[in-house]
This record gives sequence, C-alpha cells and structure tokens, in this order.
Amino acid sequence: MVLLESQVKLRPGDSAPDFELLGIDDKNHKLTDYTDYEGTLIIFMCNHCPYVKAKFEAFRELYDRFGDKVAIIGINSNDSTDYPEDSFENMKKTAKEKGLKFDYLIDSTQRVAKKYGAMCTPDPFLFNKEGKLVFHGRIDNAMKPDDIATEKTMIVNIEKMLSNEKIEKDFDPSIGCSIKWKEN
Repeated sequence: MVLLESQVKLRPGDSAPDFELLGIDDKNHKLTDYTDYEGTLIIFMCNHCPYVKAKFEAFRELYDRFGDKVAIIGINSNDSTDYPEDSFENMKKTAKEKGLKFDYLIDSTQRVAKKYGAMCTPDPFLFNKEGKLVFHGRIDNAMKPDDIATEKTMIVNIEKMLSNEKIEKDFDPSIGCSIKWKEN
C-alpha cells in the first residue's frame, strides 16, 4: 500500500472535466446527467483500500443528508489486474454489501482520474451547480482508518455551498492509498 495525499491539479473555479463511464447499474453515465442537482460530489474510490473502507459510513451519511440536492458519484480508476477486489463485478458486490445508493462508475482507461488529477482513494471533488470546483479534499478529519472523525469537513462544506457561503479552505488534502495505475 502506497500512502498518498491528494494533489492540486484542478483549481477553485475550474470546471469539472466531462466523462462518460459505465456504472454498476450497467448504464453509461455522463457528467451532464447530473445537471439537475445543486452540486456534484465526485469521489475517486475503490473497494480494497482501508482508507475508503473506513469512509463507507460517511459516504452513506453524505448521501442520506444531501443525495436529493447533490449528485454523489463514486469513480473507481484502479487497475484491477493486480487488485481483483477492484474489478467491476466486485464493485457491484461492494456497493450492495455496503449499502451504497449513489452511482458507482468504473474508469477502466484511467483517463478521468488523470483529467481530475486524482491521486489517492478516497479523493473527493465538490462542484457547485455551475460545475465549478469549490472544494477538493477530505471527507472528515479521521485521517487513518481507525481514527474517529471529530469534524465532518465535507458535510460542512456542502452546507456552505448550498447556502452560497464561501468555503474558506478550498483544498484540504485527503489521504489514502495511491490509485493503482496501469503499466504503460
């Protein structure tokens, strides 16, 4: 396991890069499918990373609180060749076991992760209704899998976005396993 912090590629105010990816519902999903929402939270994630596993409850809480207002999208960009737990079939299984209700998409070419500058899992990006980046960073302040969150960073920032308040710290790096890139 290679531990990484998220890095800045997209800057506040940058537009969300478009994509078209297959979801675990066996349908293609485009970024433009989510324009009816007041914002979009894209989380680069996977199935095997202990940092992601530790956030499944937080992901469910985000969906339960904001799923009617904010599109929440999980994207798995890991190469499943060496990590079969991250295969498309295992994505379906994990989503069912963990009770994930949001769209979970596979980025098998890894092009989407590269466009966003995603580095680790989880690596969340929050965009406003206009599709502009307002926050890139952590879900909460529990930075190790066994830590207990005392600050729900993403919830606070989504609430600020929805009430048109400025998010003071627009980058607060997430920490997790590195995305498992394909060999070139």
